[in-house]
Amino acid sequence: MALSANSSNGGQYIGRRRFRGAGSLSEINIVPLVDVVLVLLIIFMLTAHVMEFGLEVEVPKVRQVKDSADELPVVTMTRDGRLYLNEQPVNINELAAAVRKRFGEGQAVYLRADKGTVWDPIAQVLSALGEAGVKVNAVTQPVDEAERKR
Repeated sequence: MALSANSSNGGQYIGRRRFRGAGSLSEINIVPLVDVVLVLLIIFMLTAHVMEFGLEVEVPKVRQVKDSADELPVVTMTRDGRLYLNEQPVNINELAAAVRKRFGEGQAVYLRADKGTVWDPIAQVLSALGEAGVKVNAVTQPVDEAERKR
């Protein structure tokens, strides 16, 4: 019930007068906020897998792990036999020269190959780097303790 202390009608109920004038709306409309949040969620879900960078190569797992802090060039071989020198495509015939040009003489190289790669292309890369006098280190992944107990 609305009462007016300063009105001329003696403080009686003012029926329609309450809705006249420019009153403020005290409720917040959250529908636009929900719409924006849902659109952002959908965009994030669609682009989350794109944020991963680098080449995906599943290296074989071994028990012995050697940690190294050396900054070395990495030669990556994908399952289909493509070669990359630090994420840049490279030809096997130009591999040793590219390593020398970018990293200097006497630099060792990490060879990271997918475990599903056929052995022949890996042997060709090892041979090409060996003929050029480049030391090659193989990249492996440690065996998980949970997998070892199975």
